[in-house]
Amino acid sequence: MKEHQSHRLSIAPMMDWTDRHCRVFHRQMTRRSMLYTEMVTAAAIVHGPKSRLLDYSPQEHPVALQLGGSDPAELATAVRIARPWGHDEVNLNCGCPSDRVQSGCFGAVLMERPELVADCVRAMIAETDVPLTVKCRIGVDDQDPESILPRFIETIAGAGVRHVIIHARKAWLQGLSPKENREIPPLDHDLVIRMKHRFPELIISINGGITSLDQAKHFLEQGLDGVMLGRAAYHDPASVLIGADALWGDSFAPDAFEVIDAMRPYIADHLGNGGRLHQITRHMLGLFTGRPGARGWRRVLSENASRDGAGLEVLDRALAELQASAAA
Repeated sequence: MKEHQSHRLSIAPMMDWTDRHCRVFHRQMTRRSMLYTEMVTAAAIVHGPKSRLLDYSPQEHPVALQLGGSDPAELATAVRIARPWGHDEVNLNCGCPSDRVQSGCFGAVLMERPELVADCVRAMIAETDVPLTVKCRIGVDDQDPESILPRFIETIAGAGVRHVIIHARKAWLQGLSPKENREIPPLDHDLVIRMKHRFPELIISINGGITSLDQAKHFLEQGLDGVMLGRAAYHDPASVLIGADALWGDSFAPDAFEVIDAMRPYIADHLGNGGRLHQITRHMLGLFTGRPGARGWRRVLSENASRDGAGLEVLDRALAELQASAAA
């Protein structure tokens, strides 16, 4: 039940966006939503700098680690290495369409190899005591989603997966860029709903093209167990994350200025440890999207946060610009 509840709303893993600073920022707006790391390859964890790849702030919980890979033994090793970090979930990426991912034989290309995915998740489950989930597409290229998606789900469920997050678009591995893969293939939300009806015993979450809390509520009312937000949570976080905890009956709903105040100690600590302001504030540019003064807020942060020695005073200047523009 804990797993089910934490996924009523989640924020998608997004490369170059949902780093640890972004996740702390999002956590100031929602205490309940599941946060996901950027995808980390199993090979990077096995051979690379463990702490840099796996460290996160305790306030991020609940937080899931998303892994990429297709070698069962390597994925199992990565899960075993990551276990002491205490993520609340481990997720296998079967949905990313980038060329780099395809060349490594993981991501969306794995939709064509469900038996291999089953081998991977069996090996991963054996190395963790937290939920092992899979994020996938409805299909790739010329596959018929109506027939291949249920087979894919059935195969990985047979290997022990209890929760599947379905991005409701096909991925076109030939001829479309990753950006085009987020926009051009048509969405089929109804297919995802049918998968929940077909597999009522599984936790099924939906992802893709969802831009508001009202939409999220609609899909939960349709019987889906969870909704995953992507770009909307990054570009307009206040509108989709502040108040989101009401989905759990929780009244937590700070305003945008309280979010900034909550970030100050984290930013000060980051700067004190030699970090740079823009590493955090780049994720905060959209906080006032659609509000008077938002352009001035973005401009001050964009022009000044990356300068040597930039500190909290830049945040104060951006706020002053926001308020002056709003009052004009």
